[in-house]
Amino acid sequence: MTEIPANRDIKQANVTHQWKHDRPLIACRFDPLGRYVFASSEDNSIQRWTLADEAKVSLQGHDSWVFALEHSLDGNWTVSGGGDGRLIWWETASAEPKPVRTLDAHHGWIRTLAVSPDGKTLASAGNDHVIRLWNIQEGTPLGELHGHERHVYCVRFHPTDSNILLSGDIMASLKQWDLAKEAVSREFDCKSLHTYNSGQKVDFGGVRAIAVSPDGKYLAAGGLHKASNPLGSVHEPLDLMFDWESQKLLQSCVAENIRSVIWRQLFLDNKTVMAVSGGTSGGFLHFWTPEAAKEAHQFKLPRLARDMDLHSDGLQVATAHSDSQLRITKLAKKEA
Repeated sequence: MTEIPANRDIKQANVTHQWKHDRPLIACRFDPLGRYVFASSEDNSIQRWTLADEAKVSLQGHDSWVFALEHSLDGNWTVSGGGDGRLIWWETASAEPKPVRTLDAHHGWIRTLAVSPDGKTLASAGNDHVIRLWNIQEGTPLGELHGHERHVYCVRFHPTDSNILLSGDIMASLKQWDLAKEAVSREFDCKSLHTYNSGQKVDFGGVRAIAVSPDGKYLAAGGLHKASNPLGSVHEPLDLMFDWESQKLLQSCVAENIRSVIWRQLFLDNKTVMAVSGGTSGGFLHFWTPEAAKEAHQFKLPRLARDMDLHSDGLQVATAHSDSQLRITKLAKKEA
C-alpha cells in the first residue's frame, strides 16, 4: 500500500481535471509508475492520457468493449480484457501502442482482471465461469480454476499473499482460492448481494467489487441490494465488511436513497474503504470503515461513474463516466 499522504482529507475531495473522449467510458486504471491513466470506451478503443501534459493516445485492437484493464507492477505492460474474450498486451509507454500479444483467452466477455502482489500472475474471468491464470510477462497459461456456476464479476488477490485469490459471481458466491492446490479453501456469506426477481425472471446483483485491507484484517464485498425492480434500476448500493480471520460480518454498509451499484472499491488504509457507485442517481465515491454502517463520507461526482482507480500518490482518483469524461478527483483541500 502507498504511504498515506499527510495532506489527504477525504472530506476535502474535489475534481481537478476532466478529459473528454468521443464515446462513454467504461473502465479506468493508472499505470503503477503514475505516468498515465488509461480508460476504455464504447467505441472498442482504449485511451491513454499522460498526466504531465494531458496528451491523449488511442489504443486499437479489440472487436468489442473493454471491461477490464490492469498493469504489470513494473509498469512495462498494460493488459486489457474485452467482450470479445481476448486478452491484449500493450507496451505501456510506447509512443504509438500496438497489440504486442493477443490471446483468445475466454469464451464470451472478460469482465475482470487482477495482478498478484508478487507481480508474476494475472488472473482473468468472466462469462464462461472459469478463472484463468497467466504469466503476466510472457502471456503463458499457468492454470484454471473451476467452481463458479455463473458469470464471474470480480477477481482480487490478497494484498500480501500471491497464493490467495478471491472471486465473486452474479449469485453472490465469494470464494477464496488456494492457488497451489487450485481449490476453494473458504467461502464468505454474501447472499444479501443477490436478488432473484420472479416477475422479471432475472438473477441480479452479485459480488461486483472485492477488497482486502493492507494488513489483511478486513474483507469488503460490494454490489447492491433492495432490488425491487432490477431491470428498472430500482436498487441501492451495499458493501459488506467482514473480519478476515473469523469471516464474521462486521457491518452492512449502506448508502441510503441512492439508486446505483458499487462497481469497484479499494482500501485507502487499514480501515477506510473507498468505493465508486454509479446508476440512475449519478456517480458517488463512498467511504466506509468497519466501525460503522453509516458512511464516513460521501462525495458526489458530476455524472454517472462506471469505474475508479487510485494513483500511486494516494491522492488522485480516476473515474470513468457515461458522459464520455475521464475525471480526476483529489482527496485533499482544493488548491488556491
